[in-house]
Amino acid sequence: MLQLERAESDLGGFRLRADFSIEPGARVAVIGPSGSGKSTLLGMIAGFVPLSAGRILWRGADLSQLAPGARPVSILFQDQNLFPHLSVGQNVGLGLRPDLRLNAGQKRAVTQALHQVGLDGLADRRPAQLSGGQQSRVALARVALREQPILLLDEAFSALGPALKDEMLSLLMGIADRSGLTVLMVTHDPQDARAFAAQTVAVIDGQVSPPQATAALLDSPPPALAEYLGAGPVRR
Repeated sequence: MLQLERAESDLGGFRLRADFSIEPGARVAVIGPSGSGKSTLLGMIAGFVPLSAGRILWRGADLSQLAPGARPVSILFQDQNLFPHLSVGQNVGLGLRPDLRLNAGQKRAVTQALHQVGLDGLADRRPAQLSGGQQSRVALARVALREQPILLLDEAFSALGPALKDEMLSLLMGIADRSGLTVLMVTHDPQDARAFAAQTVAVIDGQVSPPQATAALLDSPPPALAEYLGAGPVRR
């Protein structure tokens, strides 16, 4: 279980507060207005944003004082963080070894990861030779290869068109379910939250709500969230 116990981060003029827990293997959307603290929440869990109070625990172990690289967390950003001078295979291999000194078994794992995301035969290409959707698949293959149990996505697919975004969400769901990942996905699109996550946390003015059923929250949002979403409930 991922637990945020009265966790707070004070960023000098902005304070984020979170006190909730998420079951292992859950897919949770994070939604709220711009500047409300969604990315800060992910940064707290990943270790990029220090806590000023409280704790973050994973399966009972306190992560709060661990450096980002020591936490059981992978994070995927909108810009994908691909290195243009490295091949697709090398970009994925970074998930196993930053020095890219891969043994035969690790090279096979890279090939399998590319197969898993539908990029067979593209290991030797550079990111610039790929479409935006393919670049997103490379980034997803890299985090999947890291095999960390917690995956955080900060609007990772928001730059993609609707059809490509749906493809990536479907691919992500398959990987998360097969690997038993606990996923928190920041999104500004309530439809993505409905499609991907059974539960959603709302972040409003630095306060993170406990997870709620996504459909119920979006059908009857609190006033601040309703104002952000637009004219009332968002339904399919």
